[in-house]
Amino acid sequence: MLNYFSQSSPVSPVNLEALADRLKVLAEPKRLLIFNLLIEGVQCNCELGDFLQMPPNLISHHLGKLRVAGLVDVERDAVDSRWVYYSVNRAALDELNAAFGAFFDPDRIKPRRSTCGPKDLVPICEIAETEKPV
Repeated sequence: MLNYFSQSSPVSPVNLEALADRLKVLAEPKRLLIFNLLIEGVQCNCELGDFLQMPPNLISHHLGKLRVAGLVDVERDAVDSRWVYYSVNRAALDELNAAFGAFFDPDRIKPRRSTCGPKDLVPICEIAETEKPV
């Protein structure tokens, strides 16, 4: 479990640990680029290599991280197993979209709770308006 998420953390509509794990994988620019290419359609390892201009072992490393995170599916050609095809795991993409939608829902924003400090705070925008020169 991540150290950042304690038992006393505010309730979240999504599993923050799972979301953080997937975001960490996608935060690497080359992996995000690979994921973007796969969203555009199934790619074989040679197509990815041609586009990315990266060594095959580095592409395999990044694809491995994406597979472990459950974001990418892999399939070998039935006739010639040297050909490997990669695609986006649609269920994982749907989960990620749902998690983002729920986590970043503007309806979750709540007004300030006065649990500490002065109880009669005035929003800064109201102060700025009263101090405008006439």
